[in-house]
Amino acid sequence: MKKKVIVGLSGGVDSSVVAYLLKKEGYDVEGLFMRNWDSSTNGDIEGNPNNNAEICPQEQDYIDAKLVADKLNIKLHRIDFVKEYWNYVFTYFLEEYQNGRTPNPDILCNKYIKFDKFLNFAINELNADKIAMGHYAGVRFNDNNDEYEMMKAVDENKDQTYFLSKLNQHQLSKTLFPLQKYTKAEVRKIASEQGLITANKKDSTGICFIGERNFTKFLQNYIPNIPGDIVDIDTNEIIGKHIGVMYYTIGQRKGLNLGGNSEPYYVAKKDIEKRIIFVAKLSNDKYLFSKSCEVVNLNLIGTLTNYVDNNDSFECTAKFRYRQPDVKVYVKRNSKNSLSVIFENPMRAITEGQEAVFYLNNLCLGGGTIVNVYR
Repeated sequence: MKKKVIVGLSGGVDSSVVAYLLKKEGYDVEGLFMRNWDSSTNGDIEGNPNNNAEICPQEQDYIDAKLVADKLNIKLHRIDFVKEYWNYVFTYFLEEYQNGRTPNPDILCNKYIKFDKFLNFAINELNADKIAMGHYAGVRFNDNNDEYEMMKAVDENKDQTYFLSKLNQHQLSKTLFPLQKYTKAEVRKIASEQGLITANKKDSTGICFIGERNFTKFLQNYIPNIPGDIVDIDTNEIIGKHIGVMYYTIGQRKGLNLGGNSEPYYVAKKDIEKRIIFVAKLSNDKYLFSKSCEVVNLNLIGTLTNYVDNNDSFECTAKFRYRQPDVKVYVKRNSKNSLSVIFENPMRAITEGQEAVFYLNNLCLGGGTIVNVYR
């Protein structure tokens, strides 16, 4: 019997081509469109450029997904995870910003929505054997280690293993990533050759499943302004006012409204309790560099678990933000849920709340959340 695969058909070119490739390989393919955000229900007003649009971007995505499904002659289901997205992703997102950290909602969305709620619905309600997504990544089973491994994509510019670093063995065992060996250009070419309406559609950007927003105004829908002082970190002088510490990130230059100075400033440090943003002049960038960090909330995919358990420390590479080149690091376990990560060379703008994701060559070993940064 053909294995049944439910494709997360988003209305974008990547998932469209995934559905085509799997059907071509002989799988029994169906699509499932997710709706995870409701601007009206969720109070998404300020900072939303789509308030007066005739059709919201999510509905346009569904229309495009339906056209692709019809073209490929596959069934398309639709499901709402609006409540789940709010509870498992967006609430954490807001809490982290209120605590002065910078979270990554795409990673949480993959862990709790795409590869949990979506996966369970596909298997339990649609009788799927596997699910498939339009991510640029790969999965394989290693007989020697008796475990599933996650691999980087051939197209390093599009590789999305950083966003998938929270997946576990069960999730990997039930997932196909057909785009691992394709470049983005090749994917668009396939879509064009097959006459798929999404062939030249722009990639989605902005917050996962929410889209592009004026970020400061968007946050003001949910987090009240708490003004405070902007302080020169070198002179300790108050040189301006801000509308809320949570709206600014380390290294940020725009939006400080510190005109009339001899040179621009950047955010060097934040004090949530005292509501102070410390800034430094652009020519003095020493506050942006750090030597190490602490990582918690670990998700170690097989091989890294073995390394950590069997060695006091070990070398690998890491990314601290999406599309950042891999850098050499030295990793040491502090406790069951904490790692020290020492950088071979000082790193710029490592940010609390972001993810540190570890690699051995083309294998993604998992990662965790940065909670402390040390200069």
